Amino acid sequence: MADVNRDSVKQETRGKHKKTAARLGIVIVLMFGFGYALVPLYQVFCEITGLNFLTPADSKAAAFAQNTQVDTSRTVRIVLDGNVNGPWRFRPVQSSMEVHPGELVTVMYEVANQRPDPIVGQAIPSYAPLLAAQYFRKVECFCFTQQELGGHQTRQFPLVFVVDPDLPKQVESITLSYTFFEVGGRSAQTAATQGAL
Repeated sequence: MADVNRDSVKQETRGKHKKTAARLGIVIVLMFGFGYALVPLYQVFCEITGLNFLTPADSKAAAFAQNTQVDTSRTVRIVLDGNVNGPWRFRPVQSSMEVHPGELVTVMYEVANQRPDPIVGQAIPSYAPLLAAQYFRKVECFCFTQQELGGHQTRQFPLVFVVDPDLPKQVESITLSYTFFEVGGRSAQTAATQGAL
């Protein structure tokens, strides 16, 4: 009789173990599916909020810069700033300038990778005052693409822009601040591999 009880307890325990294993298997599959779905969800979230997202190129900025009149009666002070998040040294070559609205201007930013291995980075701009963003037209910018730097490499990138003459008169100064950071989980090697696919 004791053997019968032991057998029934063993069978009952095996049944519980099988149910637990099946539940854990379902949890693992769900977790994998959720992790897989996070990539497109994160991209949509970044696009909506503007976080961790490449600045889109202004396809009409070059034509605008060629066809606009320079307003020499007015100057706008442009203050340039560079911040880093990661193993970089990042700064504008000059920190400020006076420009006329409608004038095509080129400034340089310098980026240095301070690690021995290659990495991929990205620059995200912010403006003060915020309304100035719609009047700051970039013809060429390193923020349009992710940048790859070799180990201990230093490079300079141009920023070509024009301030729209329609900028409200009360705005006398625009601060353009870039944050340059390593693209999470991407190295130059993984970027090259993804580009080849």
